[in-house]
Amino acid sequence: MSFYQEWERAAQLDPLPGILALGPDDVERALSRLAGSGRRELADFAALISPAAEDYLLPMSELSQKLTRQRFGNTISMYLPLYLANHCANDCSYCGFSAKNKIKRKVLSANEVDLECRHIAAMGFKSLLLVTGEHERMSGMAYFREVLPVIKPYVSYLMMEVQPLSADDYRELVGLGLDGVMVYQETYDRTLYERHHLHGRKKDFRWRLETPDRLGEAGVDKIGLGALLGLGDWRTDSLMVARHLRYLRSRYWKSRYSLSFPRLRPCAGDFQPQSPVTDRQLLQLICAYRLFDPEVELSISTREGPAFRDFLMKVGITTMSAGSSTQPGGYASGGRELEQFAISDERSAEQVAAVIRRQGMEVVWQDASAQHWPQSSAPG
Repeated sequence: MSFYQEWERAAQLDPLPGILALGPDDVERALSRLAGSGRRELADFAALISPAAEDYLLPMSELSQKLTRQRFGNTISMYLPLYLANHCANDCSYCGFSAKNKIKRKVLSANEVDLECRHIAAMGFKSLLLVTGEHERMSGMAYFREVLPVIKPYVSYLMMEVQPLSADDYRELVGLGLDGVMVYQETYDRTLYERHHLHGRKKDFRWRLETPDRLGEAGVDKIGLGALLGLGDWRTDSLMVARHLRYLRSRYWKSRYSLSFPRLRPCAGDFQPQSPVTDRQLLQLICAYRLFDPEVELSISTREGPAFRDFLMKVGITTMSAGSSTQPGGYASGGRELEQFAISDERSAEQVAAVIRRQGMEVVWQDASAQHWPQSSAPG
C-alpha cells in the first residue's frame, strides 16, 4: 500500500468543476470550522482555494497569521540551497538543467564543496538544502557518500533535493547525516506529467509519486512536498498535495512535513508557464494550507520578489532562503552562467534578516529540531 493507490482512486474524478462551483457560503463555513480545533477536511481546503475565496483574503490572512504565530512563535527559519551539480539525465520541458539544454555542466569536487561550505558558514547558515540534477552516474549514491561527510560538520540540519532513491539508500544517507528530503511531484496530472517529462528515469510517474512513502519508511525526519505552480492547473494539483500530506501524516506520523511553492521561472530552453499563478492566488494558497494544517512548515524561496516575500513572512511562511545561488560553485565564485533558473530576490541573507527583525520576528539560522547546535538569533 502506498499513496499511489489513493491517487488512483482520487484521479478518477476531476475535482476542478466542483471547486469552481463553490460559493461564498462554502468559504464562510470552511473558515468557521477551521478557526476551531476540529478535524481539517479536504472539502474545507477546496473551498479556500476556490475563486469565491479570493474575496476572503483578509480574514484568511488574519487567521493564517494567528495559527502560524501560535504554532511557530515569532520566528522565521533560514536555509540556503547548495547546488552541487547540474548534470541531468532527464529531459524535462521546464527545467534549465534538462539534458537537452546546451549549457555548461559541472560537478563540484570534494574540495570545491568544502570551499562552498566555508563561504556559506561565513554567511551564518546552519541549515542547508543540497541540490543536484538527476544523474545517477555523475551525482548518485557514490557521490553522496563522498560529499556528505564533507558538508555535515558545517551544518546542524541537512536536507536534499535530488533524484528519488530507494528506501535503503535513504536509510544509508540518514546514517551519513541526512535530516530532510524535498521531492516535488511537479504535477499530479499523469497525462500532463508525461507530456513534460520526455526522457530519463523521471518519466516514471509512479516511482516519483511513491518517493515520500520510501522516505517515511526510511525514517527521514522531514519530508517536503509541492507541485510546480504554473505547469498544470494549480487548484487541482494543490488539492492533491493536501490529500498527499494528509495521507503521509496518518501513516508516517514520526516525520515532520513541509510544503514549498515553486512558481515556474524563466530558464534555459525558453520555457514559459502555461498556467501562471498570480500573487493573490499564491497568497490564497499559502493561507489555505496553513488553515488546513497548522503544523506544516511553509517555505518560500528566492524565486519570489522582495516585497512579496516580505509580506508573506507575516501571514504564514515559516522558512525562507536568502542570498541564494542556483549554480554549482556560485557562493565561492559569484558566477551565474550555470544557474538553474533566475532568482527574483537578490538581497543578501543579512538584508533579509534585517527585514524579519524589523517586523518584530526572530531569525533562526538552523532547523528548530537541531539538537547539537545552540540556538541563535544571529549568524555565527
